[in-house]
Amino acid sequence: MSIAIAYTELGGPEVLRMIEVPDPVPGPGEVAIRVEAAGVNPIDAKLRSGARASAPITEPRRVGSDGAGVVTAVGDGVDGFRAGDPVAFGGVAGAYATDVVAPASAVHVRPPQVSAAEAAALGIPVGTAYQTLRSLGVGDGDVVLVHAGSGAVGQALIQYAVLWGATVVATSSPRRFDRVRELGATPVAYGDGLLDRVRAASPDGVTVAIDAAGTDEAVRTSLELVADHERIATLVRGRDAAGFGIRAFSGGSPTPLTAQQQAWRGEAIPVTLALLAAGAFSVEEGPSFALADAVEAHRALEKGIDGKITLVP
Repeated sequence: MSIAIAYTELGGPEVLRMIEVPDPVPGPGEVAIRVEAAGVNPIDAKLRSGARASAPITEPRRVGSDGAGVVTAVGDGVDGFRAGDPVAFGGVAGAYATDVVAPASAVHVRPPQVSAAEAAALGIPVGTAYQTLRSLGVGDGDVVLVHAGSGAVGQALIQYAVLWGATVVATSSPRRFDRVRELGATPVAYGDGLLDRVRAASPDGVTVAIDAAGTDEAVRTSLELVADHERIATLVRGRDAAGFGIRAFSGGSPTPLTAQQQAWRGEAIPVTLALLAAGAFSVEEGPSFALADAVEAHRALEKGIDGKITLVP
């Protein structure tokens, strides 16, 4: 039997528990993976607590979607993988586990230069950032305002925007300014007076704004600075986006991602793995917890610990 983390009722971190599940057997087009690290994402906690709506719980609901590990078996019709290959995966339900089965399309060979913890940190953050920037057409000459630049999604937004030729201004707390600068952005403190600080940091204006913070301040500042509201997006206030007259990509949005946007999210993982291997992308690793300590991992997540939290079976 394998071990997984699940819950049977909504609530705080304490509802998470370890359960035994059958050892995974890959079907046609699938890959079985022994998990070495699983990424802990804010959406995991939002779904667990009920802050993000989900279907009624009718059986133990497993947690997580991103991870890295080693292939243990491949199903019929799968090419390009064999037992022993180090891999990364994203969008695979139940990643908080010792073993998972994943569609081969969601699995990517992990270069030897990339650790399991780094690879497990990619999935949702880089997929969200990459797709958002592509959807907004960010490129050479743009000036991008990123709200919450020191978070996992914010850091990915900064790095991709800079790689694609944009200038980036990013909000964060002052104690995180060094990290924001390291990634190539100009940091500004959020809070009263934000609009004036952004204008001072970017006197020639802002062409794109991305809200990864979810505050009224972030939305108001974006609306004031960006003339084309089609180039403003929120990643956390999807239900409010239409009322603001801005775009939303997931984050509770009632409008699903398009097929192209979903494809961009999947493309982000192998692209980022290659950049990591080349030393052209950086993941800020946070604390690592044993799988059995998933409750403590979620408590750390809700406290706002710096860096990407991972679980290690």
